[in-house]
Amino acid sequence: MKPLRALAFLILAAVSIPAKAGPPYLTDDPVPTDLAHWELNAFTAADGHRGVFDGAAGVDINYGGLKDVQLTATVPLGVSRDQAGTLHSGTGDLELAVKYRFVHDEKSGVSAAIFPRAILPSSTLDHDERTRLLLPVWVQRDFAGGTTLFGGGGYAINPGTGNRNFWQAGAALTQELDDRISVGAELIRQGSGSVGAPRQTSAGIGAIVNLSDRYSLLTSVGPTWRNHRANYHVYVALGVNY
Repeated sequence: MKPLRALAFLILAAVSIPAKAGPPYLTDDPVPTDLAHWELNAFTAADGHRGVFDGAAGVDINYGGLKDVQLTATVPLGVSRDQAGTLHSGTGDLELAVKYRFVHDEKSGVSAAIFPRAILPSSTLDHDERTRLLLPVWVQRDFAGGTTLFGGGGYAINPGTGNRNFWQAGAALTQELDDRISVGAELIRQGSGSVGAPRQTSAGIGAIVNLSDRYSLLTSVGPTWRNHRANYHVYVALGVNY
């Protein structure tokens, strides 16, 4: 069975209670922010190997603008450390996205959404002058007992000298331990984004801890394999819902 067909089968293969996924996982979910509500995630994230890394810190802003529609903006600052040990910092790429859930079957626990995302060339670190696009479809199934399976993928349009368009796909499984804590694991596969660059596979474990009705702590960590070498990736955020 081909990988994308296998992923689709896993996502669609099996009832019940709506759940919220997405951050802190790299894999996204089809569930939009509640109508007329805000979700703000103040985050830090990094990807690297030993002392060399690329990182970001910023705010992920989500608003339920219409029924089954979420408006998203990610405003980051970037920082990196090269092999010489030099730190570089500056603005990151502004991201704008709209999530539209076109399937929401509460009886079966199945949801599906498109979540097109534009990554604008606002970074002062990589000087990329082209807008990039990610065109994914995300699907989710909720099971009795607080278990959720979600995932999907899509096509990235990555213009620019030496760049390549590519596919990416991922799946995640989460479990609510109680009313406050959920844990999960994920696996992601991504094609080459530039000439000569390797494909990559990422795995991760994550947790969401509800500190109160409004605040939550979100975190995930795991390896990313490129050219038979494992990098680390880590994400930590304080979530605010109102």
